[in-house]
Amino acid sequence: MSTAVISAAGFARLEAELDQLWRVERRAVVQAVSEAAALGDRSENAEYIYGKKRLREIDRRIRYLTKRLADLKVVRDPPTDRNKVYFGAQVTLLYADDREQSVCLVGPDEIDPGQGLISIDSPLARAMLGKCLDAEITLHLPTDEGQPRQVKAEIIAIEYPTYNEKA
Repeated sequence: MSTAVISAAGFARLEAELDQLWRVERRAVVQAVSEAAALGDRSENAEYIYGKKRLREIDRRIRYLTKRLADLKVVRDPPTDRNKVYFGAQVTLLYADDREQSVCLVGPDEIDPGQGLISIDSPLARAMLGKCLDAEITLHLPTDEGQPRQVKAEIIAIEYPTYNEKA
């Protein structure tokens, strides 16, 4: 089960996607399917078959988004204790090999590893939750041999960007 939290910006993106699917894409596909159906034999009509398949995909995504948006809790404000890692925190880690990594803890619907947005449900995020500045975390990573490998990192920065401006 994924945590049902999201930033205000993430919620707005999902609402925009739902609106785009419902008002624009679905209407266009329904029109295309209707025109393809008017051409006659539907069993060999590729445009009709593809259109119906695309319509099912759109409807599936619309159902998912409608249900998911109703279940989500929008987090609009940073926590009162900004010295600890919670949802929305931009955290910078320093590993033993002097490598730095900066990540932002977001809801499962907003993850983008390329942008440093990781799920609040990820092992890294769980290891950091509730920790304060200068705290050391230990990650247990799998290896090819099957034995977990421990990686230690130190939290060197915690920031809470404005939720409405966060990508």
